This record gives sequence, structure tokens and C-alpha cells, in this order.
Amino acid sequence: MASPLAPPRPLPPDPPGPADLPDLPDLPPDLTAYALAHGLTVSGARPTLTAYVRQLWSRRHFVTAFATARLTAQFSGARLGQLWQVLTPLLNAAVYYVVFGELMHTKDDVTDFVPFLVTGVFVWSFTQSTLMAGTRAISGNLGLVRALHFPRAALPVSYALQQLQQLLISLGVLAAILVCCGQLPRPSWLLAVPALALQTVFNTGLALALARLAARTPDLAQLLPFLLRTWMYTSGVMWSVAQLVEGDSVPGVVRVLLECNPAAVYIALMRYALIDSYGASGLPAYAWALAVGWALVAGVGGFVYFWHAEERYGRG
Repeated sequence: MASPLAPPRPLPPDPPGPADLPDLPDLPPDLTAYALAHGLTVSGARPTLTAYVRQLWSRRHFVTAFATARLTAQFSGARLGQLWQVLTPLLNAAVYYVVFGELMHTKDDVTDFVPFLVTGVFVWSFTQSTLMAGTRAISGNLGLVRALHFPRAALPVSYALQQLQQLLISLGVLAAILVCCGQLPRPSWLLAVPALALQTVFNTGLALALARLAARTPDLAQLLPFLLRTWMYTSGVMWSVAQLVEGDSVPGVVRVLLECNPAAVYIALMRYALIDSYGASGLPAYAWALAVGWALVAGVGGFVYFWHAEERYGRG
């Protein structure tokens, strides 16, 4: 209990009124011009295309490290580990050989059917896995997208690089299979390098486009396997496009679509490079021009399409 002789406690000061507040500076009528004059920019705004490319290039080490880390951890929970990178396309090739080679007798019409089939499966698997990974590049990394500021294209590009690294590992097994089937190394094998480079640009461009679409429409990831399966059956993975379009049994429009199919073009170029019996007659007309054209259209178009929505990724 307080002593009656103690001095009274002072009352708290009155809160400041409007007259006691400091005068605020008058805002200019044109806030945009004011922000530009003082070097202010909108947070998260889309940079110019040139600046965006420079930002992406400056983070090339992050792209490489992220792709390598994902590749290492991809099969870490499986007993066979990284061996599944090779076993998966091999098992697919074995199934296709039984179904199409033995049951449907496709091998009777194709010389060196095993190298033909295995090359097609490995090359197609590269495109398929890259596109499937592209649909998860943004939607599967929302925490990273919302927490850090970086060019979002780094994610689908790193996913495409991961699939390329996986393919390079599988190519060693493909080379061993070719040698066992009598396809010895020859100078034409070097043509696989530009063909694979063009396919990588094509795959990356499509992965960028799918990453933007799937970021707004997650259901695309459920629909894409059916679209890819249809695309595979029309790309000559298990059969020869050149033999199918011979004669007048196929309408002209269908023939053009089959020969200009980008997946079929890249598969044909890899077969032409690696298989002795797959001569120039198995290639569509202007195969290299088509490969370059598809790579430019998909690579540049996919990158620009992805860049246009840069400021919207991770929001809403």
C-alpha cells in the first residue's frame, strides 16, 4: 500500500494531436516520373530481354550445380541408385522389342532392328523426360521461387540440363549395345554431337513453354503423358517413318507431317550417325535444315514466351 505522504504519480502526457505532427512533404502529382527520377523500380518487375539473358548467364553456375544435385538425388532412395538412369530406357526398349519386334514383326522390315530400336528409345526418352520435368520446374519449386529473387528460367533450364546429363550417361550403354550388334565406331558417329545439341535446344525451349503453362494450369502435368505417348507413336521410335511414307498409301499432308515431326527428325539423325545400314534414304528431306529450324523456333520462342510471364511466377 502506498504511503499517504508519497508524492502523487505524474499523469502520462497527452497523445500528440494533428497540430503537433511534423509537416509531410507534398507528393508530386506524377509518381511514375518521380520514381524514375530517383532511380526507383518496381519490385519483381520483368527486366528487358537482354538484361534477362545476362542475369541468366550470370547464374550459370547455379544452374549447373542445381542440375547435378538433382541428378545425384534422383534415385537416392532406390537400392540400385543411379543404375536406374540406364535401366529405365533399356527396359522400355526390351518391352517395345517384344511387342513390336516379335509380336507385330516390325523387325522383319527394318535392318539392324535392335540398334534401330534402342537408339530411338534413348533419343525419345531424352525428349519425353525433359518435357515432363519442365511441367514441374515452377510448380514444384514454389518455395524457392517465392523466397529468392533470380531469373525463373534458371529452373526449367537446369531441369533440361539434368536430363542431358542423364542421357550422356546412357549413351555409354548405347555405344556398348551398338558395338555388340556389330556397329563399330566410325567418323559418322561425330554427327551425333550436333544432332544432340540441336535436340537439347529444342527440348529446353519446349520445357520453358510447358513450365509457364503448368505454373498456371497444374492439370497439364496429368494430361502431358497421354500427349507424349501419342507423339511417340507418330515419331518412328519402333518403326521406320521412311518406309511408311513410301508410295501412295499415305496422303500427302500426313506424309509431310510425319517427315517434319521434330522428334522423328532428331531420332533419324541420330540413327544416321550411329547405324551403318541407316543411310541417307532413311532421312527426311532437308533433315539438318529441319533440325536447325525446330531448334530455333522452340528454343527462342519458348524462352521469350517464358520471359513474358516472369513477374507472375509464384504469385496467386
